[in-house]
Amino acid sequence: MNQITENTTPAVADASPASNGAAKEWQPKILAFCCNWCTYAGADLAGLNRMEYPADIRLLRVPCSGRVNPQYVLKAYQNGVDGVLVCGCHPGDCHYATGNYYAKRRMLVYKRLLEYLGLEPDRFIVRWISGSEAGKFRDTVIEATERIRELGPLSNDLPHLAPEDIPHPISAKFEWLATPKNAREGL
Repeated sequence: MNQITENTTPAVADASPASNGAAKEWQPKILAFCCNWCTYAGADLAGLNRMEYPADIRLLRVPCSGRVNPQYVLKAYQNGVDGVLVCGCHPGDCHYATGNYYAKRRMLVYKRLLEYLGLEPDRFIVRWISGSEAGKFRDTVIEATERIRELGPLSNDLPHLAPEDIPHPISAKFEWLATPKNAREGL
């Protein structure tokens, strides 16, 4: 049985010729953090209605969009994901009252931080989709996939870095915690 560990990275499509002689086309890898109460229900409704959308997206159900820690997003990029989509309830309709307000504020700041790190901010998308908006979910997935295809692989933004070398924005801030107490003089 295969186990997913913290060090497991998604398989990267190779550019070697396929068995029929044609080269494989690069397909983006997109991770969507979906609110359990609204967006995930909208995705389920899109599936029930047999709405077609690109299969380049992987859904990750979270209790609330306010629970998506920016470190999870960074970890996704470090593991080779080309784009991240965070979806939650419409403002004012959160099952937990204010979770999506926290998400909105946090993700807007985080988008600017990604730009500071050298990543294209369009690789990070935040949308509000309710459980009855299956069409909006489908349109959002299509829009996100097209946008990431235009941008190309994550390596286009940081050609000199491998995905695991993307700097962690919080590590420098808390470097002193990992430093022995007697060596903290200069920190």
